[in-house]
Amino acid sequence: MIASAVALAVIVAVGVIVGARAWHGAHRSSLERALDLAPKDAARYSWTDWAALRTALGVSGTGTEADDALLDKGYDADLTPASSITSSVDTLREAFGFSPATMSSELLTQSTTGAALFITLDDSVSFDAIRAHLSDAGFAPPSSDQGVWDGGDVAGVGPVPILGFAALDASAHLVVTSDSAGFLRDAMAHRGDGDVPAPIAQVAAQVGSPIAAELYDGDYTCSHLAMANADATDQAQGEQLIADAGKVNPVLAFAMARTAHAVRVAMAFADHDQAKVNAATRARLASGDAPGQGGTFPDRFALGEVAARGAVVTMDLKPVADSPVLSDLSTGPLLFATC
Repeated sequence: MIASAVALAVIVAVGVIVGARAWHGAHRSSLERALDLAPKDAARYSWTDWAALRTALGVSGTGTEADDALLDKGYDADLTPASSITSSVDTLREAFGFSPATMSSELLTQSTTGAALFITLDDSVSFDAIRAHLSDAGFAPPSSDQGVWDGGDVAGVGPVPILGFAALDASAHLVVTSDSAGFLRDAMAHRGDGDVPAPIAQVAAQVGSPIAAELYDGDYTCSHLAMANADATDQAQGEQLIADAGKVNPVLAFAMARTAHAVRVAMAFADHDQAKVNAATRARLASGDAPGQGGTFPDRFALGEVAARGAVVTMDLKPVADSPVLSDLSTGPLLFATC
């Protein structure tokens, strides 16, 4: 009887785990699905959910007026700092035939080997119209439907390198652009190959369905958000604050994600034990002075729940007086993201 009970418990536990994984697989966010397409060597991912942004801001329609309203309101609400095309909307509209008013989302990926911009479009957008716009703009067409359109000699696109080369996948409502034809070909050929790096997948799973987000791998976090980027005085203050706060471990991945009214930070560590230690330390660091940024963190946000969720620490931030937390703190130096 005991053996049967143990076997039953194991079966039930396995069933719960499998069921939880199946549920998560069926309820993955748009961000998580977009990450599947990204080159697996990416170090930085910049996400904007334009469909959710339009809903949050109550902006509808298409054309210049809709785009202007979306960009102005999005900037004021700190919901567009992760977008790579906010200053290139006219170029995008003229050369491609679409704009943020008809985009579903964008994900900019950057690595040491190249950059690619993944744009998903509303069902209403015609890919025949996109091809016509590209051709009229002067892009050289590819030899196959999913080949690379070459805009290297298009004058209007020159100031926006990431839009210099384009590939289309009408079946996925997807346009991918890059500043390198070779990198774009590789990105298209290997979409969906392999798994998203585990630390990036872990932090993405913990930030839900953000309107805007920045995600960094460990090396990028530990270099670009490092206190070493601060001046000598701020570095010395940061070192003392860290010494007073407690033990810190290297961050394996970092995400800062913005919804209409809140920000969540997620940091991945080696295991749950490290996450528990770092949850306490980083909560202390996020509650005081902000050397390298100026002022204090409480000037910018009210710190909510800080939790260790598996190997990930999550921190919920409530912006104070519409403080632009995402645009302000997603670049370093950032004390509570120290490695």
